[in-house]
This record gives sequence, C-alpha cells and structure tokens, in this order.
Amino acid sequence: MSETRKANVEEAIYFVTLTVDGWVDVFTRKELVEELLKSIRYCQEHKGLELFAYVIMSNHAHFVMRRSEGSLADLLRDLKSFTAKQLLQLIATLPKESRREWMLHHFNRAGRTSAQNKEFAFWKKGSHPIVLYTPAVMDQKVKYIHMNPVVSGVVSQPEHYLLSSAHEDGPLVLNGYG
Repeated sequence: MSETRKANVEEAIYFVTLTVDGWVDVFTRKELVEELLKSIRYCQEHKGLELFAYVIMSNHAHFVMRRSEGSLADLLRDLKSFTAKQLLQLIATLPKESRREWMLHHFNRAGRTSAQNKEFAFWKKGSHPIVLYTPAVMDQKVKYIHMNPVVSGVVSQPEHYLLSSAHEDGPLVLNGYG
C-alpha cells in the first residue's frame, strides 16, 4: 500500500472515510446497506473494531474508530476487499436493481484501470485516516459525521438520519462516545 497516510498507530482513534468508486449511489438499496452493516458488525465482534461515531451515506461512509488489537490499516484493507466482493455479487443478483448493468460496467472499468485490482474496483483507494489526538478534534469530527446528512439536505436534524450514530436507534453498536 503506497498511501501517504495509513491507520497504523496502534490503539489510536481515527477518522476514516470509505468512498464508493465514482461516488456511485450504491447505499440507496436496503440489501446493500445491510451487507455493509453485517461486515462492520463482524469486525466489531471478531476483529476488535471499536466504533465511536459513524454515518453511512448513499456513496460513502465516515467513521470514528480504532482497533483494540492489531493494525486498523489491515482491518480496513480486509473489510474493503471483502465488502467489495459481497456488494458486487449482490448488485449482480438483486432482482430490483435497475442500475445493475451500468454499475457493473463502471466498477469493471475502474478495476481494469487500477494496478491493485484485476477485474472490479468498488471502493476508491485509501480511507484517508486522520489520527484524533485530542478530545476537541474528536468532537469536531463527530459533529462533521453527524451533520453530513443535514448538509447534504437529506434530513433537517442529525438524529433523524437512521444510518448514523446520531440516531438513537442507529444500526451499529458504539463504544461509549456521545
């Protein structure tokens, strides 16, 4: 991995962004969101992933996270690889996916032009990790995450967006921030 920034400071808390290649609006389908959530939950239960804040938008996701044991960079690499395969398979087989051909063509073209992929590229390279060294910086990033759906015009209040840690019934378990 030749990224300038990597999530390799053990036990540090990071602000991380995962972006769908081409900013394709994939997470507008419930089945695709559920697949991503399932993988994140698996990492929480089995890989030491700790979440402090998150939002999943239609074409990207932001997280404040750390890994209790091991490298967060390794976890992110594996999460992105696994979810890319699962999500692409779902896109190819979902009966109601009217954009199937267009999306698969896009991700195939992106994969063929990438040195790291052979056939498809679902996620943009990198996760842009930023170490959150102080509580003030962490608070700023959490506010940014929670305001993402508001700024995007999806909801009027952060707590109205279900796929966010700002929502009291959000779909992911948090590790004590808030």
